[in-house]
Amino acid sequence: MKKNHFLVVLALATISLISYKGFSQETEEIPSVKFSDLDKSPHDITYLRIDRTSPPLAKVLYGRPQKKDRVIFGGIVPYGKIWRTGANEATEVTFYKDLEFGGKSLKAGTYVLHSIPGEKEWTIILNSNLNVWGSFQYDEAADVLRVKVPVKKDEKSLEAFTIAFRKGKDMAMILAWDTTRVEIPLSFK
Repeated sequence: MKKNHFLVVLALATISLISYKGFSQETEEIPSVKFSDLDKSPHDITYLRIDRTSPPLAKVLYGRPQKKDRVIFGGIVPYGKIWRTGANEATEVTFYKDLEFGGKSLKAGTYVLHSIPGEKEWTIILNSNLNVWGSFQYDEAADVLRVKVPVKKDEKSLEAFTIAFRKGKDMAMILAWDTTRVEIPLSFK
């Protein structure tokens, strides 16, 4: 019995050594990988839920550029030109139920959020051309919906571009950066 136990232990040790040696040889052949530093405009996710345990009504994936003492709207984000509504990859919005978005009917689905900022009014665009970087591949023919919303100003300046949701009777998606606030009314069916 002791002899069989010894043989089993010896066999397992041999297999382990062979596996380890094979693994170390593989890792020596893998070329080195350069890992990038933290992004200057980190990505974030925000959800719209009725409460913490309810399934989401909406999800937004977006890049959060920083103000860094710059003039934002009318400066680094020019008025009257298409904007990715964030940084880096285009902002993607998923709605899990049909809804009224800015007063217009919209089917549940995932869309890219573009905008055209203006001093007093923004055009908010939902586009079906997904998985794009910025607005460089923007194609107006893929627009699903366009709405115009007024610009509001706030005394508080936000350093990072932020997308948030207001819940309740006056539900809205809010785009905010510096002192600019843009609210898109939402009503789920």
